[in-house]
Amino acid sequence: MDNGEEQTPELRTLQQKVEYMVEETFPGQKISGRVFADLVKERGGSLSHSYFSNILAGKVTQPSEDILKALGLGFGVDWRFFKEESEVVDDVVAGLRFLAKRRTGEISGLAGRGLDADGLPPELLQFALALLEDAKDRGSAPADGGATDGRPAQ
Repeated sequence: MDNGEEQTPELRTLQQKVEYMVEETFPGQKISGRVFADLVKERGGSLSHSYFSNILAGKVTQPSEDILKALGLGFGVDWRFFKEESEVVDDVVAGLRFLAKRRTGEISGLAGRGLDADGLPPELLQFALALLEDAKDRGSAPADGGATDGRPAQ
């Protein structure tokens, strides 16, 4: 069943989540454990390069909360994403997809009114992405990422 909508990748294990984050956060780049550990340190956390490499190799499956928080700092996402039973995986994936589309120019901007400190709810973000995919499938996605009804993007 392929309706043009991107499916959420299977992200159950720590290794899967970290591999996904490396691919999405550093597209087309090879990130070493040392580079990532330095990034975490710059952002106020602590993570050894060998521990990060062991996570990517699948050798670490039950890290401490401090390690999960360090991963969150390094990738710039909610550390709970890396928990075994995480309630924020879909939120993080939707946010990354939005940023990827913004980076490629498929979305040029988005304005929300009446938002709280948490920003757009993940359901609204998913809805916006689905609308964009539908418009692209119909061949009517505007080049500037604006509205398809003739109004300027707000």
